[in-house]
Amino acid sequence: MASLRDIRKHIKSVKNIKQITYAMKMVSAARIKKAQTAILCSRPFAIRMEGLISDLYGELDGEEFKKSRAYALFAERPRAGTRALVLVAGDKGLCGSFNSNLLKAAAVWLKENRCEKIKVVCVGRKSRDFIKRLKGLDLEIAYEMVGIFPKAGYVHAELLTGKILELFSGPEVRGVSLIYNEFKSMLSQRVVQTELLPLRHNLPAAAEGGKLKDFSFEPERRPLLEALLPRYVGAQVYRVLLESQAAELAARMNAMEAASKNASELIDGLTLRLNKMRQTMITTELSEIVSGAEALGG
Repeated sequence: MASLRDIRKHIKSVKNIKQITYAMKMVSAARIKKAQTAILCSRPFAIRMEGLISDLYGELDGEEFKKSRAYALFAERPRAGTRALVLVAGDKGLCGSFNSNLLKAAAVWLKENRCEKIKVVCVGRKSRDFIKRLKGLDLEIAYEMVGIFPKAGYVHAELLTGKILELFSGPEVRGVSLIYNEFKSMLSQRVVQTELLPLRHNLPAAAEGGKLKDFSFEPERRPLLEALLPRYVGAQVYRVLLESQAAELAARMNAMEAASKNASELIDGLTLRLNKMRQTMITTELSEIVSGAEALGG
């Protein structure tokens, strides 16, 4: 049976842990507002950029489009080849199921594509460690970017975009998939799996065949599309980093709030146990004193 000293030490250690979890909750709550603002600012730009690329894509006829450098980002590759995966996870834990749900989705994707060679672009320390632990698959970490959260910026997106486009420019890579956590609300995050490249999958179907006859282009349509495509991919990657960053902060805030609440309940239970034990000891001592006095008096 635990002594009073043991219970007091237990209460003190739980209080120390509660201070840490509460501090982490407050830090995440302070950062989440800035992360939400960054998402709200980036979403309209990414959506409008997608519409602009779709319009330009619909403007080019088949022969003119095939002559452009942009065609390589749209053309379907042979089914047999190398698959590329961009896996965006967190750098740290203590954020509930944020990383575990993402890595489960990545494990399913890897199992579905286990017959092919896979090149992985790891964003976040958790994704890198997960890929390194896997055995029995033809895996290669093509690029890793760790330690960027919760201060991910556009410069990180540019570096990541450059590596992704470099991977896809090779003839052996037939597609680039993306798995990340999307920020839905302060209480929920959603694991998203999508095809980043080739771009045909991401463009609205209505764009194909639609002509903008009332517009003139300067520079010409083909050079304009070629110049905009890297920026478009960069805008999508930047939005993904911001979504993942906000989702991680929200998940950590909720997890630390739950941990602080559990610590408070545990402290209350231990304090009650401590008081009951003290009361029992005092009652026992009083009974012994009374019994001794009665014995002497008798």
